Amino acid sequence: MYKTRICYMKSNWKAWLQSLIPGIITAAVVFGPSKVTIASKMGAQYNSSLLWVLVIAIFFMAIYTNISSRIGLATENSILTTIRSKWGRAVSGIIGFGVFLVCTAFQAGNAVGVGIAIGEFTHTAYRPWMIIISIAAIALLFARRFYTILSRVMIGIVILMLFSFLVTCFLSHPAAGDVLNGLIPTMPKGAETLVIAFVASCFSIVGAFYQSYLVQQRTARLTAEKRAAMKDRSLTGMIILGIMSAAVMLCAAAVLHPRNIQVQSATDMGKALEPLFGLSASRLFLMGLFGSSFSALVGNSVLGGTVFSDALGWGNSMDQPVVKVCIAVIIALGAALAWVFGSMPLEMIVFAQGITILIVPVIGLALLLISCDSKIMGERKNTLFYTISAIAGLVLLLVLAAINIKNLFFK
Repeated sequence: MYKTRICYMKSNWKAWLQSLIPGIITAAVVFGPSKVTIASKMGAQYNSSLLWVLVIAIFFMAIYTNISSRIGLATENSILTTIRSKWGRAVSGIIGFGVFLVCTAFQAGNAVGVGIAIGEFTHTAYRPWMIIISIAAIALLFARRFYTILSRVMIGIVILMLFSFLVTCFLSHPAAGDVLNGLIPTMPKGAETLVIAFVASCFSIVGAFYQSYLVQQRTARLTAEKRAAMKDRSLTGMIILGIMSAAVMLCAAAVLHPRNIQVQSATDMGKALEPLFGLSASRLFLMGLFGSSFSALVGNSVLGGTVFSDALGWGNSMDQPVVKVCIAVIIALGAALAWVFGSMPLEMIVFAQGITILIVPVIGLALLLISCDSKIMGERKNTLFYTISAIAGLVLLLVLAAINIKNLFFK
């Protein structure tokens, strides 16, 4: 009896941990080089005054990730199949192509992050490394048990980065008053571009959209009864994402801002870890940057390739060769864009994340409408809280898109 109870507890504990994986993978995909770059710039230039932006972005990311997760649990078909049956092929095609464009833009930043990490670590040109690592990522697609390898790598990287920045944040002793003041919304002069870029990369509708695919991937072999009993666990991943982003910003605010260090390279960002790692901080940071960049490079391409293939009606399983080809195309395009626009890599990362916000409101609207449809969602339909919060998040995306259009075309 006792042994049976222990086995039951172990089984439940394992099932609970496995249920966290989709949310953690989403956090790992979103927490790429763009997040580290932008959060470091925000802390270095504006101290803790933009911490409120992070709180708002994470809140809305959690809302939409939860919505997407519930859609994945409520439906047996993929979310794009649901969109196609509800609004037609044109709408699903636009969303699929939009996700493809967004992921390609993000992919360029991921490729640059990988190249910079290895280039600065080895004191060599970073561009060739972008191509070498992209080729390695394509080769990884054809490894057996690809999803298992991907999830374990991402979880390991998330844990390492979380530990490093949390300990450094503790040792750097950020001023409590500055942290509290940072939760009060203010907009320092010249911060608009960074704010838009941060919200675009942190409040990632595309990442939230893919959560439904990840959930269905994890529950594909479950019985209908077990699937119906499952609860959404995406909040854990979003909390981890928020903690890591806040730790990066606060480290930069406490270490870089007082020294007036303007973040111009990955080595500059690495100086934020000096309270923990001393003179080895920059080199260790470059290792962490490589890990986060590579996990984001692979995860982001899988996201974009899977959704794009599904939009074309070619399937959405990572075991299908056509899906792997679509994934490989995004990796290759990202590397090509990074090669062409790599003369100002950090600025390109910020710009790429800002431009994506022009596309995502359509995806957010689709998620909102499906999650409010009782015929599709059943008992997993939005509560009033989630509906109001999702509408507010959609309004935020539209406002930021309008600001971005103004800055890009009417300045």
